[in-house]
Amino acid sequence: MEKAIIGKKVGMTQIFDEAGKVIPVTVIEAGPCTVVQKKTVEKDGYSAVQLGFEDVVARKLTKPEQGHLKKAGEDLLKKNLKEFKLAGAADMNVGDVITVTQFAEGDRVDVTGTSKGKGYAGVIKRYGAGRTPMTHGGGPVHRHAGSMGPATDPSRIFKGKIGAGHMGDEQVTVLNLDVIKVDPELNLIAIRGAIPGPKGGLVYLRNSVINVKVKGAAAGISNNPQKASGRNPQKASARNK
Repeated sequence: MEKAIIGKKVGMTQIFDEAGKVIPVTVIEAGPCTVVQKKTVEKDGYSAVQLGFEDVVARKLTKPEQGHLKKAGEDLLKKNLKEFKLAGAADMNVGDVITVTQFAEGDRVDVTGTSKGKGYAGVIKRYGAGRTPMTHGGGPVHRHAGSMGPATDPSRIFKGKIGAGHMGDEQVTVLNLDVIKVDPELNLIAIRGAIPGPKGGLVYLRNSVINVKVKGAAAGISNNPQKASGRNPQKASARNK
């Protein structure tokens, strides 16, 4: 079953597993979210649901936002909205509440957030470019981008050329993160590793699009006699003895 929820980043910490190993985790306050709109194949051409997160008073919303949300109900005014295309969207209805309990320990999720903005940055900080030598008349251009491209032909700069500009503040998705712990009472979910964005930043969680294949338990030397080679000098005849 496909799952999705909206939350906000609380911060990072660490927990210990049963073996005593440290696991760095990011704590996310996820949900509860309410279905404020339902898209159907007959009316919209595709199946999806729009979730709302965090209550808000009407005066903090624009008139179009108020009109959109009041179609779902007078008490369903939400601050943050996000549409998700889910396989089970057809079975969901406006007003349904989505909580963190749909996730469980061991699940794998993709987390989308907005990375921290770093302001205007040069090519060295933004892309890790090298600088020119600091001696022998280098001039005041040690941290500049350098040559921008060809001359008369093709008389333009190719797309993708690195340059100074706004660094960060971009939508970033981190794939295939492990769910370490779920706290339904506090609406918290602990995910292994780091996720984009500052503390309090808005994030979107959904089940991972990566299909993880569990490797077979038979590891080590293959029992297939056709695979005996220089890297595996143990011959099939020796294995069968």
